[in-house]
Amino acid sequence: MKPMLNTILGTKYPIIQGGMANIATAEFAAACSNAGALGIIATGGMPAELLRQEIQKCRSLTDKPFGVNVMLMNPQADAIAQILAEEKVPVITTGAGMPGKYVPAWKAAGCKVIPVLSSTVIAKKLVKEGADAVIAEGCESGGHVGEMTTMALVPQIVDAVDVPVIAAGGIADGRQFAAALALGACGVQVGTCLLASKECPIHENYKNAILKASDNDTVVTGRIAGTPVRILKNQMAREYVKREKEGADKMELETYTLGSLRRAVFEGDTKTGSLMAGQVCGQVNEIRSLEEIFADIVSGAKKTLAILQAQEEAL
Repeated sequence: MKPMLNTILGTKYPIIQGGMANIATAEFAAACSNAGALGIIATGGMPAELLRQEIQKCRSLTDKPFGVNVMLMNPQADAIAQILAEEKVPVITTGAGMPGKYVPAWKAAGCKVIPVLSSTVIAKKLVKEGADAVIAEGCESGGHVGEMTTMALVPQIVDAVDVPVIAAGGIADGRQFAAALALGACGVQVGTCLLASKECPIHENYKNAILKASDNDTVVTGRIAGTPVRILKNQMAREYVKREKEGADKMELETYTLGSLRRAVFEGDTKTGSLMAGQVCGQVNEIRSLEEIFADIVSGAKKTLAILQAQEEAL
């Protein structure tokens, strides 16, 4: 039997906190780590030197493992990559690009490298380049998404690579965690269900929008333009999709999204802000502590697996 993610990472639970830009601060990452998961600092468009401060702040707030997510589109990606090696960050997750040129330096510094990806082709390439594990993220997730669902993607990546696979996208409770294990994953990454945590730093308006959302309240913007992002339906999302279908160019569409995530996170703008959320938003109905959320996911998975074991004889 392959080791579970918590054994690989040295965490209490086999759960990674998603690297949500403008949300996953040093404080939030430390809180997630202290609650038993692997907390992740999200770089997003963060300046490189600010990242060093965030890493050091996170270390001052937790003695548990933590990581940093690198959005490789960041114009300061080279400097960020160097800082991660210098700071010997325990775990590095990556997105929005290919991290191959940075992997040797990260590995030499003792960092575990775990890219987030959405295809078997990329998974195979990155494993050859030294990835220690991969996060297979289905299109049910919030934020930047691919085309494949978690149910279809995870088992294909499990079959394609010989490193641990973490499932992401559409996971908010123990039943979905158990399903991920059944697909061959060693653990999960979650994001949307953490937006409603007491410790999450987003504006109360954003939290309330998540709590009020139902199963069909997300939409993918930018799919036609090749930059798909899943967000809650609101005025901005509807106008964006309408103009996108009418053939608006990227420059016009950027007027809708420029600064929209920051407006949602910091100002609580639920009309023109980008309220990134996954399709599990309809399952998030109350504000709870991170400790409660993680413990409930794991205990729910155990209960589900016990039920399945009892049903095995009926097959």
